[in-house]
Amino acid sequence: MISILKITAQSGYSLELNANTIPTEEITKNETRIGFSFYSNLDSKNKITNSINYKNSGLKFNLDNYYSADNRNNYNLIEYKLEFQHQLNKKVGLDFEFKTIAAFENSLGLSDVGFFGGAGIHYSYAEKSSIYLGLKRITLFGKAEVLPAIAFNSQLNAKTDLTVGFPYSKIQYSNNERNVFSLRNTFDGEYYQLDQAKTISSNINASRMSFSQMTTILEYERNVDGNWFMSFQGGHQFNKKYRLTDNRGTTKFNFDANDGYLFNIGIKYKP
Repeated sequence: MISILKITAQSGYSLELNANTIPTEEITKNETRIGFSFYSNLDSKNKITNSINYKNSGLKFNLDNYYSADNRNNYNLIEYKLEFQHQLNKKVGLDFEFKTIAAFENSLGLSDVGFFGGAGIHYSYAEKSSIYLGLKRITLFGKAEVLPAIAFNSQLNAKTDLTVGFPYSKIQYSNNERNVFSLRNTFDGEYYQLDQAKTISSNINASRMSFSQMTTILEYERNVDGNWFMSFQGGHQFNKKYRLTDNRGTTKFNFDANDGYLFNIGIKYKP
């Protein structure tokens, strides 16, 4: 992932632009993304965040190995998310998330819109340690599912933070103000409605394109000059799946995307 620009205003607005390239032996997926967020601390116990994101994904695959005569496909995703955080007391906090996603090939219609979200609770059981438990409707495995979310967080010392859970884990170490090292493991996925059902064989049709994967990545971020940051990332993507499915998420055609290594370079601007 290459983070081209990130601007964060003191008023509580943020803008982020990204470009990603995700190659495998037979398939290459290219992404461009833009996101805008507004956040506000309503008072000492309540915080609200609004964000809207747009992502375009381009998929190119080897014609010789797949059924289709078209080796280029483009998919669009528009996401609006509303988050609300409420601190009940010093130890317990509540999180609520409401998300609307429109994921489509080229033409946007009502059938392309889905509703997601969930709720969770944070509990600080020690001064520098907490646990999060939640339940969310998400698309981690390329279809809409209600799944649990869990995270154990601990500040091991002044330089190291640890989060272990599902679908996100991370350990971060900073030896000074300029350097941050992190190791992350994430699950992510999405699906897109096709403009027209694709015929795979005489009696098999698909109406969605589905993506999912698990990524383990090591990142080094360097503050090179005031507000400018460079990041270098290397890792591996596991259990990568590009599939054509029906509306229930049942696989009708599997593109057999291979696991593979990745190396990314990024630049960020953060005022």
